[in-house]
Amino acid sequence: MSLGKVLPLNTGVTIPQIGLGTWLSKPNEVENAVEIAVRNGYRHLDLAMIYQNQDEVGRALKKVIPSVVKREELFITSKLWNSSHQAAAAEAELNETLKQLGLDYLDLYLIHWPVAFQPGQGFVPPHPTAKNEAYLDTDTSLADTWKTMIKLKESGKVKAIGVSNFTIAHIEGIIQATGVVPAANQIEAHPLLPQDDLLEYSNKKGIHITAYSPLGNNTVGIPMLTENSTVQEVAKKLDATPAQVLIAWGAYRGYSVIPKSVQESRIISNFKQVELSKEDYEKVSSIIGAKAKRYNTPFTFNPKWNINLFDEDVEKAAANQVKIV
Repeated sequence: MSLGKVLPLNTGVTIPQIGLGTWLSKPNEVENAVEIAVRNGYRHLDLAMIYQNQDEVGRALKKVIPSVVKREELFITSKLWNSSHQAAAAEAELNETLKQLGLDYLDLYLIHWPVAFQPGQGFVPPHPTAKNEAYLDTDTSLADTWKTMIKLKESGKVKAIGVSNFTIAHIEGIIQATGVVPAANQIEAHPLLPQDDLLEYSNKKGIHITAYSPLGNNTVGIPMLTENSTVQEVAKKLDATPAQVLIAWGAYRGYSVIPKSVQESRIISNFKQVELSKEDYEKVSSIIGAKAKRYNTPFTFNPKWNINLFDEDVEKAAANQVKIV
């Protein structure tokens, strides 16, 4: 079992440190994965409209609530997709998320990305003139969408609101515009992308960090971090799996971690936390080398999001910048 550790949010509630991610799961796999996870102790589930599997999660929840767990014992996060950043669309998407899940409320609702798409044309609307490019909404600002999120929280349908994939500048902008500090920022974080500056800033502001892709990402044609020889060496020393070591690396840094798996054995083993010594933590941290590696950069997606989100080298050619206010 997990160490059962929970971490505080600035709303006064706690979030379980280890959760189940559901991104990149194939159809008909998630229902089983969520049921297995909850039956084996997971209480933190990370979801999103764009994953297109929340109906499956809803079916799994019906199997475990209340027979295995009470609703209030679960911490359920979902995310607002880019094509619903506008006020009316955002409320409609939240209502659809709750309907899919069969729930009255979410524990945490995040703006999935700091970029808006044109509404009403599907999840990734095609640009009318640029080939293989998403059609951005360059009028709706992050502050506009954050104000909408604040209203959604006031409705009682979400207990806390936050962001995902936001930089320090993005967060500073929405705080200055509204006075409301996000409860959380979910980011890509692993030994090749530690995001130390963002973590330090978030700790000062009282913003919880959740790390996605803690094991790397197998969509970009390079080896998973579980295959790294240093990670495997530490795992062998601790009689642990490489995944357990990478999850422990994130936990050592004080944030929550949401590894994704649909295989029963891995779901269970990922939840069996190990703890790293300072020496082992520093050894795993050393694999970064000279340059950080971000797996998830939308400018490289197909269709491309023609916008500079993180100021990575590959994004310098982007035609658009994030409209913060």
